[in-house]
Amino acid sequence: MAGVSSLSLATVREGLESRLPGTSLALAEDLFGVLSILDRNAGLRRALTDPSRTGKDKAVLVDQLIAGRVSSEAAGVVRDLVNERWANARDIGDALETLAATVVISVAEQGSGVEGLEQLENELYSFIQVVASNHALQRALSEAQASSESKVALGLKLVPQAGPAGRLLIAQAVRSPRGLKPAALVERFLELVAARQQRWIADVSVTRPLTASQLEKLESGLNTMYGRELKVNVKIDPSLIGGVRVSVGDEMVDSTVITRLSELRRKLAG
Repeated sequence: MAGVSSLSLATVREGLESRLPGTSLALAEDLFGVLSILDRNAGLRRALTDPSRTGKDKAVLVDQLIAGRVSSEAAGVVRDLVNERWANARDIGDALETLAATVVISVAEQGSGVEGLEQLENELYSFIQVVASNHALQRALSEAQASSESKVALGLKLVPQAGPAGRLLIAQAVRSPRGLKPAALVERFLELVAARQQRWIADVSVTRPLTASQLEKLESGLNTMYGRELKVNVKIDPSLIGGVRVSVGDEMVDSTVITRLSELRRKLAG
């Protein structure tokens, strides 16, 4: 997904963040359910991504489609999706899959933070490893003649230690791989988990090793700044000359001497 569709997904994901605190797996299940409807109806996908239709017309179509079948919260997410622009009809389904998986990952994150994400990551990775090592399993999970229920049951048997979030993502990948092999879709979900984990990891670059006291103050300050318990990874980088550089997810905080000198040179040149 690229271009206008990628921007649309980013917009809806940003709006979804406000719904995530306190949400449950029920929201993800509803969104996966809507995805199933879209995947079965190409004409509906085209109607919901038709640029000649107004957002109001598309919202009415959404209400006719899912009213009473999913929660109002899920319906709101779908309305946000159809109100955006999409490069092609399939992109809206891919976006909905990503949003549903994001909800699942957020639920795993609730309460235990990065530890919950690490547990989910381990469960998904375990499924991928087991399937990759057994060609018979690969064939069984992709067998067109087998029922979805039997394939999901088989998939879940491979990860008996998985919690509710991991089981939901694995079941979705086995039931509806959407043109991929189940393990390949689980790999995509795993990438989303890894991206979410970056919100909890602070990569810190300094010019020389920190004392225990300095590290404690740094961790405390970062936890306060970001409002959560971060995992702090410290790297020594003499090229910085002085100061500290911190990155958490996509956000960079840079107070190094070399950066300030570069800014000064730009001002003098301008």
